[in-house]
Amino acid sequence: MKNGKNGDLNNTATPPSNPAPTSRQALRQHMRSARQALSTQQRQLAAQRLTQHLSQHLWFRQARHIGSYLAHGGEIDTLPSLVKNWQRQTRLYLPVIAEHPTTHMKMIGWIPGQRLLTNHFGIREPDPRRHQGRPIWAMDILLIPLVAFDAQGNRLGMGGGYYDRLLADLATRPRRPKLVGVAYHFQQVERLPTEPWDQRLDYIVSDKG
Repeated sequence: MKNGKNGDLNNTATPPSNPAPTSRQALRQHMRSARQALSTQQRQLAAQRLTQHLSQHLWFRQARHIGSYLAHGGEIDTLPSLVKNWQRQTRLYLPVIAEHPTTHMKMIGWIPGQRLLTNHFGIREPDPRRHQGRPIWAMDILLIPLVAFDAQGNRLGMGGGYYDRLLADLATRPRRPKLVGVAYHFQQVERLPTEPWDQRLDYIVSDKG
């Protein structure tokens, strides 16, 4: 994992006051509550800082195919970053979760401003009947949401395993995207418990660097 330069982000995102739990499920609940407790202003400032830090990297500015997500449940907002890169002629892709089977997720093309559907989890997504998809291995960058992370590049997700399954066969493909976790800085913990199927991230970018 590559580390960025940290900065002073007063009032952007206040870390939890209690030590983070160690079990995966307790840690999910703890961090999700902390994210949802942020004010609208704190979330907006964090999104602006995230955009600044991502834009410092040539690999982000020059990417032509970026997969990402739209913030849900208090996640840090990637939309300002995506719009900035889209204006550089980057193509954007968002996750779509299939209803049958519900364990399947793919990335579908999207242009900012286009109408989105709401899936059975209440998450906004493109209409897969109207827009083309792109294989994960053919992306330049995949921005991945997370609940918690550590300095070793380990990521704790929501528990549904969608990204684990999406990334599972990258080792067999001719190339792979940069896997970039995005989060609030307070979502970092000293060490995450891991599972054999967990994918380690190449970079983690937060509102602090």
